[in-house]
Amino acid sequence: MAVNLYDAAYALETSIRQSDEFAELKKMYSEVNADPAAKKMFDQFRDIQMNLQQKQMMGQNITEAEVQQAQATAALVQQNEKISRLMQAEQRMSMIIGELNQLIMKPLEELYGKM
Repeated sequence: MAVNLYDAAYALETSIRQSDEFAELKKMYSEVNADPAAKKMFDQFRDIQMNLQQKQMMGQNITEAEVQQAQATAALVQQNEKISRLMQAEQRMSMIIGELNQLIMKPLEELYGKM
């Protein structure tokens, strides 16, 4: 029996959207966005993260000042309860996505062996 992988992927997408973890993530994200101060702080934190990731991907060096700024911003952000709860929900969702990715890659690992 042939399996349409895209149908399975869309079913997985639907399952993710209906999961308790995704519902919690959406709720926490809404709470942060409803609080102007938390939203501003969170947006600044995300901008710093994205900038550092972009530099890494391009092979550029990250300065000590940038590392210190990122650490200071992360410490400040974690003191905000709404943002902290959002980050915890993001981490749970990321772990689930990682586990799903392992399951998806399992046939290839079995075929080729672990890379």
